[in-house]
Amino acid sequence: MWLLQFFSSTQGCPGPSIFTILPTWYEFLPKTSIKGACSPALTSISDIWLIVAAIIEILLRVATLAAVVFVIIGGVSYTTSQGSPEQTAKARSTIINALVGLLISVSASLLVGFMATSL
Repeated sequence: MWLLQFFSSTQGCPGPSIFTILPTWYEFLPKTSIKGACSPALTSISDIWLIVAAIIEILLRVATLAAVVFVIIGGVSYTTSQGSPEQTAKARSTIINALVGLLISVSASLLVGFMATSL
């Protein structure tokens, strides 16, 4: 449950997002309410870095999704290897590499989110 909240979190006004997993490009920008509608506010030139951080966050979440897909592919390959040592080793390698990529992308995503909210 907390993982879903992490991946679908938007600060302030919720905006449209793809699959409710990817954040919007204005996730870290301050929001203003104009006639009841939320909109991002560019208050200074340094807000460009917040947009860059949000784009990096989107790319890291795509990498996380790709890593999960590769874990599934590796699991299916492992299951269908029928005891063949080469296929089993290849599938195990795919799973391990995908898990390392998953760890790196989730850690980087947390770091970018922390840095962007502290700016």
